[in-house]
Amino acid sequence: MSGEKTAVIVLNWNGAPDTLACLASLAKVESPAFTTLLVDNGSSDGTVSLVRRAFPQVEILELPRNLGFAGGNNAGFTSLCGRGFDSVVFLNNDTVVDPGFLQPLLDELQKPWVGIAAPKILYMDDPGRIWYAGGVLESATGLIEHTGIRQPDGPRFDEPEPVWYATGCCLAMRRRDFEALSGFDERFRMYGEDVDLSIKARKRGLVIMYQPASRIWHRVSASSGGEMNLGRQLRKSGAAMTLFAKHGMFSGLVLYPLLLPFRTLLSLLRFQRFRRKSSKKREEA
Repeated sequence: MSGEKTAVIVLNWNGAPDTLACLASLAKVESPAFTTLLVDNGSSDGTVSLVRRAFPQVEILELPRNLGFAGGNNAGFTSLCGRGFDSVVFLNNDTVVDPGFLQPLLDELQKPWVGIAAPKILYMDDPGRIWYAGGVLESATGLIEHTGIRQPDGPRFDEPEPVWYATGCCLAMRRRDFEALSGFDERFRMYGEDVDLSIKARKRGLVIMYQPASRIWHRVSASSGGEMNLGRQLRKSGAAMTLFAKHGMFSGLVLYPLLLPFRTLLSLLRFQRFRRKSSKKREEA
């Protein structure tokens, strides 16, 4: 890996506090060397000027308007082309990273059969609880689900293994593979573009590898129910239907809407049980 160049792309839209915390955590990653590129999606909250003052070493790409997740990340990647980067990491701005998060991901990319490497992702407000430890995609039934979500971290989540999809919250790829897959599909304005990218990689015979030696924390509340927000669920459902139609998953296209009410109810029941357990633990403490 000596001499290889890596870029970490952080996408921002009016998220100054999160972005500054994310960049501060990246500044603590001493090895291997990498370039950080902040892609600003037409923010109006002064993020760019704050970053320039606090992190002068960070490169900044200012976009004139919000291009969404896929468009913003694609623009950032395109701006790096021709500069000799071998690998790229796409990282959400509402994350903080472990100082050793990068090397395990790059080690996975040294294996020619690995197309995407993804870290273990934990809740920032509950650092010992899993948000992502792999992803399951059942095309026959339309199930798309993070492995381990809201479960306590433990040994069963500590083994590297191939998974069905990587999450766009953080994923690493070789530059040439991301180019060959034509990047993120910009028809997905929000949600689904990461699963789509994973499917495209799998169709080329590449493996999506979960690597728990790499750890990051994601600012999404484990206990507030934000993930159950109706608007978010509707956007995710729309993205899922687009995904199934694009990849000819006709069984999923039919069964997803039919099973959605039952899955939503099951998710709500699991979430309420989780909240009761969390509340009981706080009372006992």
